[in-house]
Amino acid sequence: MNRTDQAGQEPPASVESPTQAENARVAPPCTMVIFGAAGDLTKRLVIPALYTLALAGQLAEGFQLVGVDLAAKTAEDWRAGLTATMNQFVTAGGGEFEADHIDQTAWRWLTSRMSYLQGDLNDPGLYRRLCENLAARDAKASGAGDHLFYLAVADRFFSAVVAGLGAAGLTKEPEGHWRRVVIEKPFGHDLASAKALNTEILKTLQERQIYRIDHFLGKETVQNIMALRFANGLFEPIWNRSHIDHVQITAAETVGVERRGAFYERTGALRDMVPNHMFQLLAMTAMEPPISFDADAIRARKAEVIQSIRPLTSEDALRDAVRGQYGAGAVLGRRANAYRQEPDVAPDSVTETYVGWKLNIDNWRWAGVPFYLRTGKYLPSRRTEIAIRFHQAPYQLFRGTDVERMNPNWLILRVQPDEGIALEFAAKRPGLTMSLCPVSMDFAYKRFFNMAPSTGYETLLYDCMIGDATLFQRADMVEAGWQAVQPIVDAWASVRPTDFPNYAAGRPGPAASDALLARDGRAWRPLG
Repeated sequence: MNRTDQAGQEPPASVESPTQAENARVAPPCTMVIFGAAGDLTKRLVIPALYTLALAGQLAEGFQLVGVDLAAKTAEDWRAGLTATMNQFVTAGGGEFEADHIDQTAWRWLTSRMSYLQGDLNDPGLYRRLCENLAARDAKASGAGDHLFYLAVADRFFSAVVAGLGAAGLTKEPEGHWRRVVIEKPFGHDLASAKALNTEILKTLQERQIYRIDHFLGKETVQNIMALRFANGLFEPIWNRSHIDHVQITAAETVGVERRGAFYERTGALRDMVPNHMFQLLAMTAMEPPISFDADAIRARKAEVIQSIRPLTSEDALRDAVRGQYGAGAVLGRRANAYRQEPDVAPDSVTETYVGWKLNIDNWRWAGVPFYLRTGKYLPSRRTEIAIRFHQAPYQLFRGTDVERMNPNWLILRVQPDEGIALEFAAKRPGLTMSLCPVSMDFAYKRFFNMAPSTGYETLLYDCMIGDATLFQRADMVEAGWQAVQPIVDAWASVRPTDFPNYAAGRPGPAASDALLARDGRAWRPLG
């Protein structure tokens, strides 16, 4: 296989399939349709993920890709734009897809299967033309008759696209074939809208056809939580209130809202991150052992966790959930504007860019164990992790030594950017006196396994193609998530913050977030 530093510009008439990865199970052939093909999500995440699957040999020879968008493009224009973006990832870096080169054979194999259809998502004629397009492909057996529809579009189009697909007969499943729809977040903006969206799309689709995607769940460490707990006799016996003091779940970003000011003004950090990303990490951490690795068994256990979150009163919400908004500062040595100075943001905006929340799970395993969640923009470091703090060891044995305080034990599950697992514990310093210091046993995926660059979408797209819904949300999970955060949404809407901005860009968040833990005698793990 020839390798080049740049992706090929024009696909040849006949492209040889890249070498299959050892022991890779090839996904069955299908035609994938991306609505929003010219958008940022497609370019940054979906296409790089498909390229990685092609490079691994996990896409079938019959795989086909149809891009649908309002932008007036030809298939050649679309391919050329995607090629330029992939090359930019190599030369500029900084995105979620990181690679030192683009494999020309794999890239040309993928681009040779791309076509483009221009149209308005609200136009019924678009779906009729798409139906004809797919029927022609199926007649040639190029896509083998199975269709995957990916909605990489603004959430206001979700219902319209699903209804359009249904009206054109594109969601009906002929015998022996499947039709699946992938829906991005945000899935609703509150409990009422989430229920309404579920009701609307379930008029056309069956629940088993719907794949509500959250790319956090494609990360190796997130998937490995179940293996860590349930495949090792060491961890599961201590994974409970008898041994765990508290849990911290962090999703910190070193970027601001960038060019998404209009979207963020309507959404904010709470809606953008907590009912989906943060709750998925929470559910994987706190779920009970499933009876099997069947998708429904696992999703049922995850739903139980979200449904067990202690309901909040308005007073609880204002006490246990804090919000912040970044002001001007410096992040990683670069000057950063205040949120209110960002494009398309109101100069007196009260939209939060930071959320801290202490929540409780009311079940037998976790009674009395607080879970602290925090997520924010323009924080000191980019980090997504689950930090599990174990109970402090008794001090009595160390009386009379120079040990002033014991070092806590932490199990750290790093989701990004450096995926891995670390166990922190105390060890004696060499010498004549009893002196303890914290040490760490660290497992990093990149150092142990030969990992290909990935965005987290690879596993999820592959699972969509093989029909494994384990890592996707069901309707009940979505609604339970909104049920849990709705009191915070309502409480914050009723009380306008008077201290925004309340943390400088580059700082670890507002003082109120530190106070949230300090009142319990605890502290956040440092971000700097």
